[in-house]
Amino acid sequence: MATLSYNTLDSLDPRGKKILLRADLNVPVRDGAISDLTRIERLAPTIKELADKGGRVIVVSHFDRPKGKVIPELSLAPVSEALAKVLGKKVTFVPDCVGKIAQDAVAAMHDGDVIVLENTRFYAGEEKNDPEMAKSLAALADVYVNDAFSAAHRAHASTEGVAHHLPSFAGRLMEIELSALETALENPERPVGAIVGGAKVSTKLDLLNNLIEKVDMLAVGGAMANTFLAAQGYPVGKSLKEEDMLDTAREIMANAKARGCDLVLPVDVIVASDFMAGAPTETVDATAIPADWMAMDIGPKTTALLIEKLSGLKTLVWNGPLGVFELPPFDEGTNAVAQAAAKLTQAGKLKTVAGGGDTVSALRHAGVLHKMSYVSTAGGAFLEWLEGKILPGVIALGEAGHEVAPL
Repeated sequence: MATLSYNTLDSLDPRGKKILLRADLNVPVRDGAISDLTRIERLAPTIKELADKGGRVIVVSHFDRPKGKVIPELSLAPVSEALAKVLGKKVTFVPDCVGKIAQDAVAAMHDGDVIVLENTRFYAGEEKNDPEMAKSLAALADVYVNDAFSAAHRAHASTEGVAHHLPSFAGRLMEIELSALETALENPERPVGAIVGGAKVSTKLDLLNNLIEKVDMLAVGGAMANTFLAAQGYPVGKSLKEEDMLDTAREIMANAKARGCDLVLPVDVIVASDFMAGAPTETVDATAIPADWMAMDIGPKTTALLIEKLSGLKTLVWNGPLGVFELPPFDEGTNAVAQAAAKLTQAGKLKTVAGGGDTVSALRHAGVLHKMSYVSTAGGAFLEWLEGKILPGVIALGEAGHEVAPL
C-alpha cells in the first residue's frame, strides 16, 4: 500500500489569496447551545495560521441533514459566533455559500479576514457532488484547503468535487489525522494491537476483517463479543447477540488463527438481570452466562488479561467501549483498560490512536481523552479508514502526477 501524496500548508504562501477552507462545523447542539467545542478548537490552528499569514479565509461546512432545503434552525450563524470566540477575532457570517451574496462577501474581504458561509447542505447539489456546485464554490477562491477529515468519506461538492478545480492542500488537522492513522496501521511500531467494542458484529465486519490482516492482537469486547461466544456454543443468556452472524463470527475466528492474529475474547463478564444502572450484578465465566442474565461489561480477569496484553504492545488502535459504560458500574472494565493504556502512553511505551462512535465519550468518561497519542473525532471517516476503504476527500487531495493507492 503506497503512502498518500498530498500538499500541506508548508508549501502554500497564503498572503493575499482567497482560501476556500472546508471545515467540519457540524458540532453537537443541545437546547440551542453548542455542547462540545472540540471540532472548532481543533480547526482553529489552521484558520489562525492562514489568517495570520495574510490569507483571506472562506470557511465552508455542512451542518446536520437539511437534505437540500433551507432550514433556519440548521443555519451556521450561531456556530460562526462560537468560532469567533475560539479564534479571538472577528468572523463574518455570510447567509449563503454560492451565488452573488457569497461572491460579494468574498470580494469585500481583506488580508487576514475570516468569513463563514452558510450550510452547504442547504443545496441538494452538495451531497450529489453536483459539478456545477463544485465549480461555483471553486469560483470563490484561489486555492482549496480541506481540514475536514471527518467528512472525507463523503464524495460531496465541498469535500471532493471542488478539489478538482483548485490547487488543493491538506489543513493542519487533516495532516495530523492522516499521520496518526498511518502511524497506527500503515507503518506501526510492532507489536500492534486493536481493541474493538460496540454492539454488533454486522456493523464492524469490514473493520474486523481488515484489522486481522494488519494487527498482531485483536481484542473484541462489548455486546459484539457475545456473538463470538455464542458462535462457539456457549450460552449467553439474555445478552444481546446476532443469531444470523454466528457463522460469520466463526469465519473471523478461523481467519485470525490462520493469519497468526491473537484474537482475545472475554474470559469473564459482569452480568445483570436488568438493563439499568444499579441493577444487581454477578461476575461469571464468559462461557457460562446464566439464562436470565445479560453480559454488561468485561469482568476483572478479562480486564487484567487485556492490561497484560497492552504491556506487550508498541501500538494500539481503539474503537468502541468494552461494556455499557454509560451505566455504572458497567464502566469499570473500559475505564481500567483505558487508564492502563493512557499510563503506558504517557510513559512513552505505547502509541495509542482511538476514535469512532462512542469511543471519544468512553475515553472522556475514563478521564484519559487527552492522555492518548491521538483521539479522532472523525466518526464515520475514522471507521472507514480502519476498514480499508477509499476516502474520496483524501484521494482528491492527491498531487497531480502522483498515483494514490486505495487505502
